[in-house]
Amino acid sequence: MRTAADRPAGVGSRAVVRPMRWQDLAQVTALEERLYPDSAWSPAMWWGELAARPRRHYLVVDLDPDSPRPVVAGYAGLTLAGHTADVMTIGVDPAQRGLGRGGELLSALHEHARGRGAREMLLEVRADNRAALALYAAHGYRTVSVRRGYYQPAGVDAIVQRHELSGGPALTGD
Repeated sequence: MRTAADRPAGVGSRAVVRPMRWQDLAQVTALEERLYPDSAWSPAMWWGELAARPRRHYLVVDLDPDSPRPVVAGYAGLTLAGHTADVMTIGVDPAQRGLGRGGELLSALHEHARGRGAREMLLEVRADNRAALALYAAHGYRTVSVRRGYYQPAGVDAIVQRHELSGGPALTGD
């Protein structure tokens, strides 16, 4: 269990998941570059994603929500299209892994999608990302297909997964 002594200097005692703001983009971009050096989204891509509201929805984990300077420890986002929401990305600072941050973000995405009328969530995950696969399995995601060699330049397969959101009618067919 982490204590106050384990937190970075200046970080408050209560982390919150909240909507991503324009002011968060420098930290989000820096974290993205550390997490995904071969495929990181550029600052321009992040700006475009935030500009696409309300169809797009992005969140951050802020470790110091009471401060005027946020401390972003993770981020996640989705896109909405009718009754389907697609998880676009989830990233958590390695120093914050194992604390449930990814699950908090994913649950908040589910809640937002349900509130906007989505009945299912879809996502793609690298076949070699064991932590993400475990997170998605714990939240009820099931594999529906595999895209061979999708992630380049490594040629890693993408696992396409689906999760039916509770509270909506069951979907049938493809």
